[in-house]
Amino acid sequence: MPAYTAPVKDMQFLLQDVLNVTATGVPGYEDLDAGFTAAVLEEAGKVASDVLAPLNAVGDRIGCVLENGVVRTPDGFKAAFAAMKEGGWTALDCDPDYGGQGLPYLMGTAVGEIFVSANMAFNMYQGLTHGAYSAIHAHGTEAQKAMYLPKMVSCDWTGTMNLTEPHCGTDLGLMRTKAEPQADGSYLITGQKIFISAGDHDLAENIIHLVLAKAPGGGEGTKGVSLFIVPKLLVQEDGSLGARNAVSVGKIEDKMGIHGNATCVMNYDGAKGWLLGDLHKGMRAMFTMMNEARLGVGLQGYAVAEAAYQNAVAYAKDRLQGRAVTGVANPAGPADPLIVHPDIRRNLMEQKSFVEGARALTFWGAQLIDRSVRQGDAAAEGLISLLTPVIKGFQTDKGFEMAVQAQQIYGGHGYIEEQGMSQFARDARIAMIYEGANGVQALDLVGRKLAQDGGKHVMAFFEMVKAECKAHDGDARMAGFVEPLKQASKQLQAAGMFFMQNGMKNPNAALSGSYDFMHLMGHVCLGLMWTRMAKAAYLALEAGASDTGFYETKIATGRYYMARQLPACGMHLARIETGADTVMALAAEAF
Repeated sequence: MPAYTAPVKDMQFLLQDVLNVTATGVPGYEDLDAGFTAAVLEEAGKVASDVLAPLNAVGDRIGCVLENGVVRTPDGFKAAFAAMKEGGWTALDCDPDYGGQGLPYLMGTAVGEIFVSANMAFNMYQGLTHGAYSAIHAHGTEAQKAMYLPKMVSCDWTGTMNLTEPHCGTDLGLMRTKAEPQADGSYLITGQKIFISAGDHDLAENIIHLVLAKAPGGGEGTKGVSLFIVPKLLVQEDGSLGARNAVSVGKIEDKMGIHGNATCVMNYDGAKGWLLGDLHKGMRAMFTMMNEARLGVGLQGYAVAEAAYQNAVAYAKDRLQGRAVTGVANPAGPADPLIVHPDIRRNLMEQKSFVEGARALTFWGAQLIDRSVRQGDAAAEGLISLLTPVIKGFQTDKGFEMAVQAQQIYGGHGYIEEQGMSQFARDARIAMIYEGANGVQALDLVGRKLAQDGGKHVMAFFEMVKAECKAHDGDARMAGFVEPLKQASKQLQAAGMFFMQNGMKNPNAALSGSYDFMHLMGHVCLGLMWTRMAKAAYLALEAGASDTGFYETKIATGRYYMARQLPACGMHLARIETGADTVMALAAEAF
């Protein structure tokens, strides 16, 4: 069975050395000293290793079962969920006015990574609840917040998001679910939603569904869509639970991975719901939840890869196979361990350099959210809006690739279920699809985010990269980071210029290159992160850090990424500059 250990030391390095959290001036960050953050992360790591990780294979093997209209979760999930609630982990970064602990989003992100690595399917129950909590917190009335949020913060009640229908996924303008207004101010919701993660289960007293539906008078397309709070059990004025609402589970989907989480078909048959936010402005309210979810899915991409990588390393050190080409490394044994072989090293270095770079990007993104929310920093808000499709799309694509590479280390044994490596690959695969498939993320990046606010956010990003490079002028140690980053940034700007020159007269020229642009920008983002991490590591060594091995390893890992991964930017630019002709050459009937 695979094991997992929280990478607390690496997280501490990011929080304290790279992001230097206590010196940022962000409200709440002054309390995030090294002792406090280490205590939180280490305790989360114990829960992950002792409680959640042992249930990962159990959830995968047993899955969820629909019995008499109720979903039963795998053995052990109830007790684990109770332990999460009792430990206050569900309330970590929630509003203290509703029972939360009020820690910054950054700390919720770090702890969230630990729980996802240990058991992605399990963590989705509370993760989706957090998203629903955020939507109600941002758009709900005071009465709605008082009624729902305390129970959702504690996860006595959990939450979901209901968008997709059998005939429409991304194109929500095709939605058929209807909301009929009632005299008491409520609505009756009728329709069917599919692919609803944690749509039903036996872990909580109630489930608060956030449902997109069309109310009268809204017009066509997404402009007519509103968002509604639809509880599984109706909530009385005194907060007690009443009768069952007219919402039911049609079936649980039989899917490739995340078996421990119930992905449900939800039927709304005149279910009672209440408007959340403004009428016919449901997309604005839902995007509060979706943007948070997209960052959470980007985190899932590298968090599952982290768990797979840890097990691949252990296997590579233990499994004896062949002899090192430079001479026997294990003379006492019949063969040398796998890790002596250069191609195994390449494989592991690709995993390690991606995971650590993606963690840095995600933590920085979480800090930008804190700056936006806690300081009202508009520049930070614009930057994280630009980066969200990159974090989601690039990191889940690469995260799946790294989970497969970890499986590859095992050879044939990686294909056998008892080793557990196939579960990492199967679980990671969904992250490329849900919360907006990655092709849609690329279209959002190129079609909307680059031009947002006159393009000032992407220009600010370019200036940030330029300033980072300039800050290391004359530092010979940093040349292996700065020069590749400069080159990659120029290639990213050249791709953007190509879109500007060709996109208006031929939109296909831009959109056919959008996926490559997302990956190109993802590599530049990780190159920026590795440059910052390298500088922080050099400074720690200069200051006489005792654990020299950790910092030297960090620098060597970064050099690998800059030398072996960043050159992919040139390939992506070359593809982009071919335009749309070869992409669109065939008529539809020729396929």
